Amino acid sequence: MLKERFKELQDRLLSETKTFYGETLVSVVVFGSVGRGTQTFDSDVDVLIIARNLPHGRIKRVRAFETVENNLMPFLKGIEGNGINSCISPIFKTPEETEKGSPLFLDMVEDAHVMFDRDNYFSTFLKQFKDRLHTLGAKRVWMGNAWYWNLKPDYKPGEVFEL
Repeated sequence: MLKERFKELQDRLLSETKTFYGETLVSVVVFGSVGRGTQTFDSDVDVLIIARNLPHGRIKRVRAFETVENNLMPFLKGIEGNGINSCISPIFKTPEETEKGSPLFLDMVEDAHVMFDRDNYFSTFLKQFKDRLHTLGAKRVWMGNAWYWNLKPDYKPGEVFEL
């Protein structure tokens, strides 16, 4: 039942996001535990939203997204009855900001679930990023209770490399 509820939440999130952003929406990507399919009853839904013409500044973007969250609130309240205490944790980027890169994209190489992707924008970006990591010999390593990336195992002091 847990996975089904999260699937329904993702479907509703996608529908509301597409309605809100319309033609400016480029990609919607779920990542983290929900993207991996390892969510628990208190997992949040980490979502990357790529859209053109976003307002400048995180606060303005979050405030605008409140419309989507408010529309999802009845469903979120409803699944609390099943013991699921989730929320939406959005990250907003324009295509130009995406092209600049982010450490956030490292783990997306492994666990992103692309729900919407106009013209395969983010899928193409992620494939190119994954190819670059492969060329560098980068390895995702489990240490303790978390993953980290060894981006260039044969790194030599003073060497400069780019992702």
